[in-house]
Amino acid sequence: MPGKATYDAATIFAIVDGAPMCHVAATVDGIAMALPTLHARVGTTIYPHGSKSNAIFRAALDAGIASLSMTIYDGLRLARSAFESSIAYRSVVIVGATREVTDVEEKRQALAAVLETALPGRGGEVRAMNPREEKLTLVVALSIDEASAKVSFGPTGDDPEDAALPIWSGTVPARVVY
Repeated sequence: MPGKATYDAATIFAIVDGAPMCHVAATVDGIAMALPTLHARVGTTIYPHGSKSNAIFRAALDAGIASLSMTIYDGLRLARSAFESSIAYRSVVIVGATREVTDVEEKRQALAAVLETALPGRGGEVRAMNPREEKLTLVVALSIDEASAKVSFGPTGDDPEDAALPIWSGTVPARVVY
């Protein structure tokens, strides 16, 4: 569906910043795998985080490159036929170089940004990480080297002969609510 694709930074950044989580993908022992995690974008770098022992993050770091994707689910796009029905969404796929964040200050700033992205203001309410927690937490910096977005919205593509059927069609909106 090339008509849904876009490559402009503003759209890509809006989706990255608005998605509640991302999926980091890498190849582990010959198997493509993906891991959901929280993230934050600072400029053209995305910071996902996880456990130091996470096999997917380790594989992404060993390869020096990874893929990251995220989707904002906006609802169901219901047509008069099952074939033409779909979902309303905004998604991004990013490929970029990876590196482990080892600088203590960059790591702290990245983790603070992840917390702020997940729930604005929460960082001011929780205690700081202790040295043990900091040691167990891996932060990966993934540069946005290539990115594309897909956006699906609006009316469905009912066939002309289906348009007269007495079946409702339209979008049923959905959103994440806290």
